[in-house]
Amino acid sequence: MKNVNEMLTYLFPELKDGVEYKKLGEVAKRLRGTPITATTMKKIASDEGEIKVFAGGKTVINAHLKDIPNANIITVPSVLCQSRGVIDFVYYDKPFTFKNEMWAYTLDNTISVKYIYYVLKHNVMFFRDKATAMGAFPQISIPDTEKFEIPVPPIEVQSKIVEILDNFTELEAELEAELEARRKQYEYYRNQLLTFDLPDGKAGKDKGARFDVKWMKMSEVADITAGGDAPKQNMSKEKTNKFLFPIISNGVGMNAIYGYTDTAKINKEAVTIAARGTIGYAEYRDYPYYPIIRLISVIPKDANLLLTKYMYYVLSVQKYNVSKAGIPQLTVPTVKEVSIPIPPLSEQKRIVSILDRFEALTTDLQSGLPAEIEARRKQYEYYREKLLTFKRKTA
Repeated sequence: MKNVNEMLTYLFPELKDGVEYKKLGEVAKRLRGTPITATTMKKIASDEGEIKVFAGGKTVINAHLKDIPNANIITVPSVLCQSRGVIDFVYYDKPFTFKNEMWAYTLDNTISVKYIYYVLKHNVMFFRDKATAMGAFPQISIPDTEKFEIPVPPIEVQSKIVEILDNFTELEAELEAELEARRKQYEYYRNQLLTFDLPDGKAGKDKGARFDVKWMKMSEVADITAGGDAPKQNMSKEKTNKFLFPIISNGVGMNAIYGYTDTAKINKEAVTIAARGTIGYAEYRDYPYYPIIRLISVIPKDANLLLTKYMYYVLSVQKYNVSKAGIPQLTVPTVKEVSIPIPPLSEQKRIVSILDRFEALTTDLQSGLPAEIEARRKQYEYYREKLLTFKRKTA
């Protein structure tokens, strides 16, 4: 199908002439919230509370009705407009209230409420852009939503659209739940596999060694170096034919890439450890790179004694004693003093093989669950665009 209108006409032939657009304030009833402060919310928060209370941004609590002062409780399915800071829309169909700086909408027909939610969510960037234009602190006003025009197809069409989009969101939620379960499973097996007899002879969590394990200081088994200044005179923010090697800082994932240069300082398999920020965060690197300040690089001295990938898994769960005085920072001398368990090479390979499979399943953006979630999310966004873009009916 060449365009969105062709798809809609195919699914809903009755829409061939388009649909009427109406201002949201004309079709939905606006609801007010509860005057409540952040301090009060902290006092009344209770995990057992039967009322959900929404505040600005991502702040949400549960509270008991009796503890909420001057409560205006919403008991019908509604679309909440989060109007300050993080601009967003939330569909909720259980008893709730919200800080009165926000507002909500409802309609007599539950299907229409969910449909309007999907329309507003689809246009969230429009509202975020409008909010940013208002000043340093993003904020939208009631007229911004009241005057926003939405397509109003027949209720049967709204129902079908809601059904399709609900199926996508439910599938994504199921995948997210499975991913969380797999992450917990991964952490459990990682802890089991990396728990050995302690160096003082006391048994670890597995209550006894499975084989002979040496405990050795990092300074004995690895070369450990700190990063330096970025090569500002010989770098590019983008990867080019000349500047091929990533400049790595202490960020997480892609946020660690500071830029690219034409010379790599590290040309061997290595593990990097963040010395500032997310202190102790470790990453395995099997490519040439240039480490800069706040990053520590660790390279095994003998591949017949210590596998780099095994060392990565050990260091990824390592806890460091970092001074709280001044700016917290991990140092090379501190890392050198850390003792790690070194089982036979065959056991290291077995551990790496098991943990690699778990890590791929839980983190791989090409083949793991995150990749499947991203694919489903793109599919959802594609169909949402198709299903919520209507030709405007002319008089």
